[in-house]
Formats: sequence, C-alpha cells, structure tokens
Amino acid sequence: MVRVTRVQPGSIADEIGIVPGTELLAVNERPLEDFLDWEFLTADDAFIVSARLPDGSEVEYDIEREGGEPMGVELAPPTIRRCANRCEFCFIEGLPKGLRKGLYIRDDDYRLSFAYGNFATLSNVKEKDIARILEYRLSPLYVSVHATPWEARKILLNNPRVPNIVDQLTRLAEGGIQFHGQMVIVPGLNDGEVLEQSLTDLWNLGDAVMSVALVPVGVTQFSHLYNGKSMDAVNARLLLDTVHRWAERGLAERGDRWVFGSDELYLLSDEPLPNVEHYGDFSQIENGVGAVTSLRARVRDGLSQLPRLDGKKIGIVTGVSMTPLMPELLDLLREATGAEFSLITMENSLFGPTTTTAGLLVGADIRKALADRHDLDLALIPAECINDDGLFLDEESFVAVRESLPMPVFPSYDFIDALVPTGDAAFQPAA
Repeated sequence: MVRVTRVQPGSIADEIGIVPGTELLAVNERPLEDFLDWEFLTADDAFIVSARLPDGSEVEYDIEREGGEPMGVELAPPTIRRCANRCEFCFIEGLPKGLRKGLYIRDDDYRLSFAYGNFATLSNVKEKDIARILEYRLSPLYVSVHATPWEARKILLNNPRVPNIVDQLTRLAEGGIQFHGQMVIVPGLNDGEVLEQSLTDLWNLGDAVMSVALVPVGVTQFSHLYNGKSMDAVNARLLLDTVHRWAERGLAERGDRWVFGSDELYLLSDEPLPNVEHYGDFSQIENGVGAVTSLRARVRDGLSQLPRLDGKKIGIVTGVSMTPLMPELLDLLREATGAEFSLITMENSLFGPTTTTAGLLVGADIRKALADRHDLDLALIPAECINDDGLFLDEESFVAVRESLPMPVFPSYDFIDALVPTGDAAFQPAA
C-alpha cells in the first residue's frame, strides 16, 4: 500500500481531490508496491491513477500535465527491508541496550540504497527485485560487497544462504547498472588472498564499478559477536599498499583510481592523507573516504570569510582520531580570526575507547567536556553527532545539553559554518 501523508496546496493532487490518508492503488492498472513504483510510473505526462479515499470510496483520476509538473504528494515511508545477516562487525550489533528503537533497525534495502545511498548487501534480493532494478534502472546502487568469494562471504555475513554476489553484480552490470562498493576488512577473513580475488572480480565488471572503499573493521565495547582480530598499524599499511597498487592500475588502464582507502586506514598507519584531487567527486565521503581532506579544503576556502574575534576563547570538542589533525586547522583559524582555540579531546563514554570517531560522541561526552569550562566564550561540537531531531545517540537533547553549559555551544561541520556571521546565524561576533 502507498499512502499519502501530505498534499502540497495548489498542486495537481490538491486540485483533483487527493487528501492525506488516500491510498494510491495503481497507475495505468499496474498495482503500486511502494514509492519507487509511484515515482517511475507517474513520470509520463498522461496516466490514470486508481485510489481509495479515506472514506473508503475508490476513484480514478485521469491525469494530464505539462512539463513534468510534480503531483504534489508526500508518501508514508515504506516498510524497511531488514537485514537477515549477522555480521560480526555490524555496528548495530555493537550498540548497548536501552537506546531509542530506531537505532536497532538493521536495514538492507536496495530501494534505500538507490534513493539515499545506504549500503545494502543484496543478500535478500529476489528475482523480481533484480527485474525491478533493471526495469527502473536503479543506478547507482551502494553495495556492501565485503568479499566476492562465496564461502568467505557466507562467513563474513554469518549467513549460509547468502547468494553469490558475483552472479548478482554481473547480471546488474550487464543490464547497465553501476554501483559503489564497500568492503569492511576483517584481518584474517577478507584480507590477503580473499581481498585480491574480490578486487579482481570487481575489476572484471569494468565500468559498472564506480568506486570501492576499503574500511577497517571497527568494534565497540558492546560488540558481543565479534571475535576476530582488531585492525592495527601493520594491517592498515598492508591494506593501503593494496589500495595504491590497484588504484595505480586503474589510473593507468582506465583513467580512474576506483579503489580508495578510508581515512581511518591512513590515520592508523600514520600515513599522510591524499590531496583533494585524489578523491575526485568524493563519492564515498559518507563512508569516511576523504572526509578529512574535504574538511581541510573547506576550512582553507572559508578563511577569508571569517570575522576578527580577537580576545575570544573558543573550545573545539572532538574525538580521539581527529586530535592529531586538529592543530594544523586551529592554527589557520587562529591566524585568520585572532581568537584563541582550545582543543578538547573526548573519549567515547557510551561505546568505549575503541570508538574514536568524533561524530559518535554523545550528549554525556559534551557535558563532561564543557561543564567546567567557564573560561570559554564559545564552544563548537561535531554537528554529525546530532540527528535531525536534535538528539545525540544517548538520546540527550542538544537543546538541553546546550542550556546546561556555561557558554554558547554550536554544532559545526567545518568551523566556518558556525563562525562566519550571516543573517540567520546563531553566532554573531560582537562588533
């Protein structure tokens, strides 16, 4: 069932009488399964919509429009396909009990992969799903490959019924579907020969593979399933050697690096991070690939916009992994503004010391970092640790945390966004 939750005033849907609560049943007599059907089947300028109004009456609307004018409806979110795998390295398996329910949803949905860039394993994809992907040309997809050798993948995903992903990707590639892949590398399971075979299989798919990211396994103190080896500097360097070898081949033979290491691999191995040109369009930045390089570039590009803040003392809260990289950036900010920047490194109190990402700091960490800092005029915290509802992962409200602290606190992605005064900016430096 596809149900309407909101109708845009003055839209086509509003004019013909569709109201919130209407069930959209079919387009041109083809039943609607979800938002994908609706989006693709209503792409023409003329079609017939079958619907059931909230009072139970069924109607048909003969739609004619010009220039692709939107219908003007918002749909209820689809039922999410859940993951049937039990990957030992799954982040959700490493969550503590007692957090909000939504955090424990393990989605594995090819529709969300296309629509939002969520990574999906394709392990629950059926024949009709493949046909649908090909018909609607859902490209690019974001695929959690992890390993292409079938037996290794069964072990990694803890699922003996997982399909052969090489067969799946080959069929999709032959149908013109492209994808970005990720491989979470677990030492002893999918590195070494398994990794080489995986990259070979992906290379053989040609242009269908737009990028592949190698990401080191990460666990929290609650990761009860994981019993493998942790990622260390030696393994990280070996993975980067593999990344660079395959990327050089890609550049030489296809003009595209196509294989990238996550920032964490460079940090673990104490290797310098590549420059902006290395990452192209930063297609996997949400996967931690090029995020630090992008941050550096945004800071440098924004320095000329910064106001003078002479005499101000500004606290910068971050996680353990970013701490070695911050002095360079804070020196640039200090020179541009005249302010004094104080770096405040926090260990994650919820997930434990093995979780070092700044974006996973929780409300309790922010309180602890700033509660006694009466010397600060302002504090910036990672914007990534707050969701769209204004909540940290420990369900602390950002507003409540901010109101409990002795200085103004602002979430920031790159410092510039919080320090540059604009018409609607929360922080306005004193004249």
